[in-house]
Amino acid sequence: MNNLKPRFVRDSCVDDHVYKVFPNDMNSNGTVFGGMIMGVLDRVALVVAERHSERVCVTVSVDSMHFLSPAGDGDVLIFKAAINRAWKTSMEIGVKVIAESLKDASTRHILSAYFTFVALDANKRPTEVPIVIPETDLEKKRYEEAEIRRSLRKKERELLGRVKK
Repeated sequence: MNNLKPRFVRDSCVDDHVYKVFPNDMNSNGTVFGGMIMGVLDRVALVVAERHSERVCVTVSVDSMHFLSPAGDGDVLIFKAAINRAWKTSMEIGVKVIAESLKDASTRHILSAYFTFVALDANKRPTEVPIVIPETDLEKKRYEEAEIRRSLRKKERELLGRVKK
């Protein structure tokens, strides 16, 4: 039984972490280096996990990371992250990146992904986290979808565990 006080999604979300793209962020193809975006996402998602759990957290997995559109020199990247669901010691954080062109003020969704974090106690062992209370229709949808993704992650581990090395 989890005795921690449940928390709302709004208590820990990051709505608009802004990152200005500069020439040193570019890869040899002239678009933003994907690894840089992944690093920022991991940090933003970590903030959400640690706000929610009020504990030190570590990244356990990242899935469904899809680069939908490139970002370029001069774009502004807007990072969004929110907790979708929490289980006993783990949490799924959904992340999204929007690229904004300063030339014409257009925006485009360039990436979405799901990070799983585990909260740690003082001995660096997994510890319980508060449950999530979804309020809006979108939060409720993400809450339900998180359980489906968790089941798929477990099934994948099970199937890969059967593969002989």
